[in-house]
Amino acid sequence: MSETTPVNLDAVWREMLVQSDVCCDVLIQGVFATGISEHRSFQSALSALLGTKLADRAISAPALSALVASALLDTPAIAEAACEDMIAIFERDAACPDYVTPFLFFKGFHAIQAHRIAHWLWGHDRRHLARHLQSLVSERFGVDIHPAAQLGRRLVFDHGTGIVIGETCVVEDDVSMLQGVTLGGTGKSVGDRHPKVRRGVLVGAGAKVLGNIELGEGAKIGAGSVVLESVPPYTTVVGNPARRIGTRHTSLPALGMDQRLPPVDYAI
Repeated sequence: MSETTPVNLDAVWREMLVQSDVCCDVLIQGVFATGISEHRSFQSALSALLGTKLADRAISAPALSALVASALLDTPAIAEAACEDMIAIFERDAACPDYVTPFLFFKGFHAIQAHRIAHWLWGHDRRHLARHLQSLVSERFGVDIHPAAQLGRRLVFDHGTGIVIGETCVVEDDVSMLQGVTLGGTGKSVGDRHPKVRRGVLVGAGAKVLGNIELGEGAKIGAGSVVLESVPPYTTVVGNPARRIGTRHTSLPALGMDQRLPPVDYAI
């Protein structure tokens, strides 16, 4: 999906209705009905989905769904970003055959959308409730994102399990990261202390990016790397501590999800 093309929520929602109607497995039809076809819009379905996923003894599913619906009504860009995330997963993930699969079943997608609501609450000075949602997301999905962290659009958290994103992180548009990634601080420093991940970055499984450093546009971070210094744009780094390898590339690796590394013979 082009970053300059606004998403057509109604058109995407109609396609999701078609996709949910082709399944003939009796046991799963109820999931498709309650998750997709019983709703009038993408926004309504997303509100119900997050309410159901995150309800606990303190806050019921209807109450959480109403909270999400109010956030989407106040800030329509939240639903637009969610839709763009879903499309990005379909375009980048070889295991994703349609739109309804990430919407209903992918916890990386669910965690990002729940964070968008927590971030909205944080901005409206409802910080204890925002932290409660953060805690629920961590418990249910295994993804821990501080409500103050700033996330862009068209994001893919592949698998999602174990991703940690700190309070002053900024993750720009078109970023992909895999399980076990940490965007964290170092020590007990306060203030702006977390990474800034620029557009199109790919962060491999288990990578740890620590401190107020920058991953430049189009950077590729190899799986298991420990990154303690800023990475220039369109550069690949790998190892502990991470070092640059190969020559600068020209594409955005997050879009292709290609985690292969250039030959070590070209280390610089």
